[in-house]
Amino acid sequence: MSSARPHTPAAPPAPPGANTVVWVLAFTGIVVSLMQTVVIPLVPQFPKLLNADPADTAWAITATLLAAAVATPTVGRLGDMHGKRRMLLISIVLLVAGSVVGALSDTLGPMIVGRVLQGLASGVIPLGISIMRDELPAEKLGSATALMSASLGVGGALGLPLAAVLVEQLDWHVLFWGAAGLGVIAGVLVVALVPESAVRSGGRFDLVGALGLSVVLVCLLLAVSKGAQWGWGSALTLGLLGGAVVALAAWSWWELRTAEPLVDLRTSANPQLLLTNAASVVFGFAMFAMSLVMPQLLQLPASTGYGLGQSLLGVGLVLAPSGLVMMAMAPLSARLSRERGPKITLITGALVVAVGYGLNVALMSQLWHLVLVSSIIGAGIGLSYGALPALVMSAVPVSETAAANSLNTLMRSIGTSLSSAVAGVILTQLTTAAGLPSQQAFQVIMAVGAGAALTAAGVAALLPGTGRVVVTQPATAATATR
Repeated sequence: MSSARPHTPAAPPAPPGANTVVWVLAFTGIVVSLMQTVVIPLVPQFPKLLNADPADTAWAITATLLAAAVATPTVGRLGDMHGKRRMLLISIVLLVAGSVVGALSDTLGPMIVGRVLQGLASGVIPLGISIMRDELPAEKLGSATALMSASLGVGGALGLPLAAVLVEQLDWHVLFWGAAGLGVIAGVLVVALVPESAVRSGGRFDLVGALGLSVVLVCLLLAVSKGAQWGWGSALTLGLLGGAVVALAAWSWWELRTAEPLVDLRTSANPQLLLTNAASVVFGFAMFAMSLVMPQLLQLPASTGYGLGQSLLGVGLVLAPSGLVMMAMAPLSARLSRERGPKITLITGALVVAVGYGLNVALMSQLWHLVLVSSIIGAGIGLSYGALPALVMSAVPVSETAAANSLNTLMRSIGTSLSSAVAGVILTQLTTAAGLPSQQAFQVIMAVGAGAALTAAGVAALLPGTGRVVVTQPATAATATR
């Protein structure tokens, strides 16, 4: 652990004020998460818009997923070493550049390049959480990190109806120009209002470790995202999965032997950090039904007897309240963590998500059913997302905060990617005579989602201790650097 002495609330927050820093960082997180959903209305139209084969246009989504997986742990480690605000600004610049490239694209190649650049900005949320740990007084940290963590879901939920309106009314390139404009605003606000933390770990960057982890993630996520298209038993899919296993073993061997690893596996083996990351994978898995499956149920024709026949705009309006609920749950998550401990908050959030999915098994025939269910699930996500950073930060030195939060974010993304593959299998196996997903398929997926949420609660219950955790904060650069 570092020699940082605990932060005392007696010291006034640095200008421009703690609340300003929190809202600027939360806005930046929402902007980055918006870019994950603004392309959803375009996915069915990409083959025509980009004059490309549908199988090829899927790379506009897959490329972002892979870039985000590679960038998140790397940017987190660089933030700990060279400055979190600096890496935050670099990420925003990449987002703006990718958005401009996308806005200027009319063919598939440039679009994929733009989406890769956008994906490289995905480390913004863990960086923002880490800046908050460095800069905020202790009494504001819990609610601030909960809000920042929830911004991922908020941006995703609000982006869909916004994108649907823009696509229906304007040229599709406006989506990317809008993302670029929001990125510029976020960058200006960060430059003007967010201070650079003096907390640095220094040292040399583990390039071999970064390349090795990138190979692991690309092999794993490529196999998972493309397995249904290539065939789960195909040589390519199995070869990628086997390559991921071999690369993981080699990467772990290197990380345990290098003096300054990208990921400190010994620290990661700490029971609290290990179980928190494990719970994050399962919880990420549990989130898939709302984000990936509910939109399909809403858009299926009413003639099926269970589809609700909604337009994409209607889908966005039904799911948008869940994002607002996530944001509203941030202070409650912080209060519960402060009074009972983040372990209890994480368990509570996972149980709320399980209740939401359980209700959805029976309640899926009316629009208000899905508004209610998605809001309940959103409440559970808001609670849990607020607890995860607190558990992570209380288990690592202040000089490793960004790397640890980035790894935790990556674990959630891996869980969501795995769940997408499972949902795809279920939807293709349980179909009607017309080849559409059956009502039973949706009910099975909701039941699996509930089971995954209960599993996440069970993993969280294994976390050591039951009381409140204390997240130490640096007081000066001298005491906070190694």
